[in-house]
Amino acid sequence: MRITGRDRSESLVSPIVATAASSYARKPLPSPLKTWTPPLLLNLFLLILGTMLDIFSSVVLIVPLLLPMAVGYEIDPVHFGIIFLANLQLGYLTPPVGIDLFIASYRFKRPIVELFRATLPWLLLLAVSVIMITYIPALSLWIPGRLG
Repeated sequence: MRITGRDRSESLVSPIVATAASSYARKPLPSPLKTWTPPLLLNLFLLILGTMLDIFSSVVLIVPLLLPMAVGYEIDPVHFGIIFLANLQLGYLTPPVGIDLFIASYRFKRPIVELFRATLPWLLLLAVSVIMITYIPALSLWIPGRLG
């Protein structure tokens, strides 16, 4: 089998990209970025994931991938779990999928738009709560700290 020019260039580019990505990932972030950026990206990712995927499936598929990174950024595993579930619940209530909205629409025989308008203030409150939970770890770690 003969290697064409395109195959040869792809075989050269792939290790270069992998090396650059791994060296970039090993560089520490500056201090302000290290404290604010990873949780913000985690929140955005989990919110998008929550709109598309069931909570149980998300936990089974994504937690094993994200937990080592969270520990690497010095996020407590209990705090990470609470952030994870709060974000997924927020995503579960928001369109386009919003499974909770579909269930409520079916149960109460109301249009989804009407239910979304009715839940909008609560969604905003939940979004503020998720931000507070994310950036004030004592809110989620106080009780576990008292118990053990």
